[in-house]
Amino acid sequence: MKLIVQIPCFNEETTLPQTVADIPRSIAGVDRIELLIIDDGSSDRTVEVAEALGVDHIIRHKTNKGLAASFRTGLDRCLSLGADIIVNTDGDNQYAGADIARLVQPILEGKADIVVGDRQTSKAAHFSPAKRLLQLVGSWVVRKLSGTDIPDAVSGFRAISREAALNLNIVSAFSYTTEMLIQSGRKRMAITSVPVSTNPKTRESRLFRSIPGFVRKSATTMLRIYSMYQPLKTFFMLGLALIFAGSIPVTRFLIAYLEGQGEGKIQSLVLGGALLVIGLTTFLIGMLADLINFNRQLLEMTLEKVRRLELAQNASAANAKSITDQVAQVAERTANWKDAPGTSARPSAIAAPVDRARASGAGGRARR
Repeated sequence: MKLIVQIPCFNEETTLPQTVADIPRSIAGVDRIELLIIDDGSSDRTVEVAEALGVDHIIRHKTNKGLAASFRTGLDRCLSLGADIIVNTDGDNQYAGADIARLVQPILEGKADIVVGDRQTSKAAHFSPAKRLLQLVGSWVVRKLSGTDIPDAVSGFRAISREAALNLNIVSAFSYTTEMLIQSGRKRMAITSVPVSTNPKTRESRLFRSIPGFVRKSATTMLRIYSMYQPLKTFFMLGLALIFAGSIPVTRFLIAYLEGQGEGKIQSLVLGGALLVIGLTTFLIGMLADLINFNRQLLEMTLEKVRRLELAQNASAANAKSITDQVAQVAERTANWKDAPGTSARPSAIAAPVDRARASGAGGRARR
């Protein structure tokens, strides 16, 4: 059982040492623990600090691509390195590394594919009332959209099994947390959460500059991902709302027309007719999007098979290289071997019976 802890970093030279120090080096049920640093275009000494700390693997982005891209890069590399469980944590030491053992336990027991750390924000002292309310409302919306029961939807402290990682496809450019929950929930993965503790705040969040901006980007991500996995339902509800809105002015015109006063209500007919047409068009778009959704599912199945083939090929190549290295080591060790005094070389000893047989045959022909 191999566990890889991935740490996306962007200018984390001051907090990375403590983050790495807090990560446990042994967990019951896990044979090997490795660390992976994803440097997202840092301009400080993050990479140098990671090398000095002796982390196992380092990936570098030439430019800052964002948290979602760093998470996706780390996920792919962890799979290629043969991880059975992947734990994602932050480089600012927000999460307590000692809770990793608790985080991976449901996966080790075979009860979950994804485990999300619940920061229990209602008890966190560094969370302002506005942030607590925002987290509460946001998590409730994500639970409704994803069909899961995760109290802390935006927590980045989470463990992912190998099978779950093979089926995840992060496409968001803003944040992977809500997208991952909606996607895994709609794919019927086993998702649970465990309470985790947090460390004192070390810096302000770099994910957003203002709460309104965060709400806008999060809402856009939720709507995009939900409509991608539930297109017919999304466009049906939108079309239904437009048809309902259009039916009100049309009904008003019809009532006035039947009363003989329809001449002054033509604007209601135009507005209502336009809304009805847009609503019906939205229904058609929903049907088309639903067909595209089936095509997306086929593409995701193909992508999963390609990933499995790549991993199998990498494993075969690694085994072949290992065998080649072993043969080369044996050849190197035996290259300077010499026969002991008074003994003949092995090839001569092997060939001797053949020579005697030939000699015997020749002597027999001579006697005849």
